Amino acid sequence: MDPASTVGDAMNPRVGRLLACCICVLAAAPSVLAQGRFALIVSGASGGSPYAERYDAWRSALVSSLRSDLYFQEKDLFVLAETPGPGVGRASREGVKQAIATLAERLRDDATLLIVLMGHGTFDGIDAKFNLVGPDLDANEWHSLLEPLPGRIVFTNTTSASFPFAERLAGHGRIVITATDGPEQRYETQFAAFFGEAFKVETSDFDKDGRVSVWEAFTGASVKVRRWYEQQGRLPTERSILDDTGDGVGKEAGEAGLDGTIARRTFLDRLVGQGRVSDRLLAALLERRATLEREVNELKAGFARLATDTYAAELERLLLELARVSREIRSRP
Repeated sequence: MDPASTVGDAMNPRVGRLLACCICVLAAAPSVLAQGRFALIVSGASGGSPYAERYDAWRSALVSSLRSDLYFQEKDLFVLAETPGPGVGRASREGVKQAIATLAERLRDDATLLIVLMGHGTFDGIDAKFNLVGPDLDANEWHSLLEPLPGRIVFTNTTSASFPFAERLAGHGRIVITATDGPEQRYETQFAAFFGEAFKVETSDFDKDGRVSVWEAFTGASVKVRRWYEQQGRLPTERSILDDTGDGVGKEAGEAGLDGTIARRTFLDRLVGQGRVSDRLLAALLERRATLEREVNELKAGFARLATDTYAAELERLLLELARVSREIRSRP
């Protein structure tokens, strides 16, 4: 069952009609990402070969995809690794903090920041950590580092024992992906191996719209992880989840629930600002539509926190403005 239909049934008829209208409007107006796109890719302490080679390969595959498939500019890519090199910093506490400090100076409210952690993780029943060169950073410290940042954050922890990060880093309008969903999943994960290629259209464009959303990338990687275990004849020791409602629970790909509402409308490619839209007014309208779509999805994700009348009034306001902007876009030559 569609999550929007479930929400509509639980509320008054006005809200149900508005949600139906919402689905129609959003379906007729595909999302376009706002201007700022940034990525922080960190492959941490490996513990030696063969892990070092594996993590280097996974990191390189993802960074290559961001460049070639999503057209990220070098100045917007922050890459940290166990062994630094040209264009690659050290994956240490200091390296992470410096990268985030630099990002804080450049991020704006309409920006999207992808963070991906690859390597080892630990959980002692109290603190979940991502292993770095030198002292590690735990989930609480990551939360403190990211809390002041504006814009949308897509935080992806691909390590074992990553599940506590979903609860600690969950927040309004934020997307959190973890490779595991419980304390028993403490073995080496495969999610990063497939997430590196998950943003390729030929791999994960399930709705055939020519683009790959964050939800599609998550789903594509998750499906390939399951298939890998089947091919190995092994029981899965990892179940990846995605949370974008802010409750910190998350859900698996294909599982019913509200999670995924924002991720389905979040893209890391760029249609505006790369020469594809030369009409300045049209570009501004596309950006406005993307902002309104994001606000609608965030409102839907947080409906439980609002009074029904307040929710309905705000949803109606956003949909009317979205319809107006969409009409203007269609009227452009």
